Amino acid sequence: MRTILSAEEIDEVERELGARGITAAEVLELFRSRGVRLSEGTFRKYVQAGLLPRSRRVGTKGKHRGSRGIYPVAVVRRLNAIKAMMAEGMTLEDIRGSFLFLRGELDAVEAGVAEITARLEAAIDETPLAPRQRERMELDLERVRGLAARLTERIEKLAGRIVAARATREPAAVEREG
Repeated sequence: MRTILSAEEIDEVERELGARGITAAEVLELFRSRGVRLSEGTFRKYVQAGLLPRSRRVGTKGKHRGSRGIYPVAVVRRLNAIKAMMAEGMTLEDIRGSFLFLRGELDAVEAGVAEITARLEAAIDETPLAPRQRERMELDLERVRGLAARLTERIEKLAGRIVAARATREPAAVEREG
């Protein structure tokens, strides 16, 4: 059984859902449909532990329809990293340390990029452009989103490797190098 999503699968989800975000139910179904075990309770535990960002409440159109929690699509990439780290033998505490190592800064970067790209998208939509010019700008915007996602992923992987290296080192080896 495969334990993680491929980079192509994650890219596809990010392209499809983009700025809209993703619900917890959609995340669970995404992983389940690809043979990855993930329960609602585990998902909530990861949020409570600070491994995943909290959702934002979005109202449902219509009178008395309530609201639902929407997560940034990056939650899929982060869950994928959690599953990969667990497959490498890391504990939740190791993973938590990895994610908290630079996590606040990465969340701020992700939120900033999302805000900037949403504003750029709105500006493109509101600007009278020739079809070819609009197409090029929209393509450039998607490239920016992809680059930002890859940068965040690379930083998370590096942080994860640092934490994994720290967790597997013997105290004697650390003392010799010190």
